[in-house]
Amino acid sequence: MDKKLNLKMLQDLTLANGISGFEEEAVEEAKKYLSDTLITDRDSMQNLYIKRTKNDTSLPTVMLDAHIDEVGFITQSIKPNGLIRIIPIGGFVAHNLPAHRVKIRNAENKYITGIITSTPVHYKGQDKELSLENMFVDIGASTDKEVKEHFKIDIAMPVILEGVFEYDEDFDIIKSKAFDCRAGCASVIEIMNSLENENLKVNLIGTLTSQEEVGTRGAIVATNAVKPDIAIVMEGTPADDTFAEPYQMQTKLRKGPMLRHMDPRMIANPRFQRFALDIAKKYDILCQDAVRTGGGTNGGAIHTSNSGVPTIVIGVPVRYPHTHHGIITYQDYENMVKLATAIIKELDRDIIKSF
Repeated sequence: MDKKLNLKMLQDLTLANGISGFEEEAVEEAKKYLSDTLITDRDSMQNLYIKRTKNDTSLPTVMLDAHIDEVGFITQSIKPNGLIRIIPIGGFVAHNLPAHRVKIRNAENKYITGIITSTPVHYKGQDKELSLENMFVDIGASTDKEVKEHFKIDIAMPVILEGVFEYDEDFDIIKSKAFDCRAGCASVIEIMNSLENENLKVNLIGTLTSQEEVGTRGAIVATNAVKPDIAIVMEGTPADDTFAEPYQMQTKLRKGPMLRHMDPRMIANPRFQRFALDIAKKYDILCQDAVRTGGGTNGGAIHTSNSGVPTIVIGVPVRYPHTHHGIITYQDYENMVKLATAIIKELDRDIIKSF
């Protein structure tokens, strides 16, 4: 693993613009880091398929997936005073958003910076109840005409959270936006590059899928195309070590990737899950397992596709996902890559049949 290159890849991927339905720029950024010998294809949903030249289609197919879209907003209307109403694409908590910077891609494909509106402390008592249905962006205009004619902004334009990438080498922490799921995308890229020339006992296909944050739509299309026998979903998963009771913490920073037994949309195949946990133990890879009462991943769509696909989810713990600023550790990212790589190398036809 080339740490310097991986950090640059994480920086470029997390800062890339690519909310659900508008993933093109993020896909192009991802392609820059793929080996020239890998075979890539892109469909109309902006799903990116990655295949090895050494793949053997007679072998069982493993789908290694991560979603490339991020949460954001879309412009919905413009008030006469120049404020731009936005509606969410993906899940947000309203009180995390006011006074934060966003970028709106205008009709000329340029990015215009704006601020999500908030009421100054001097006018408290005059503000309306905060809700996602009452969010506006201020780009400095004073009329709707200025917004449309000068800034070239109209309805249905993507709004991206503006993030900053930082790496603290002494503490091994990374701060940026969109770790959900660009950290997963980086891991898929790294694994596909590292296994390109390996003699595997499976047919390995990587997928960077679109529109997960609005209903796993890209994964539905991609799974129909790949028709996997088994799947590993790489994720940026919410850390719980800053708010949960110690006995309830299941996704802590510096404790390795999280293997998710279940969430509202999927129960992980228990035999595949046990195999993955045994691999972690065999190779002394730090990991943690969790049972989630909320959330969902592409695994929900993949495991019920075709005639059923044994699926597990491996996630790097992310503090404050779905906000402008998240935190992960490089150590957890590295262990996520190690674990998925070890699993893929151990898989064969008989093992997959046993799941």
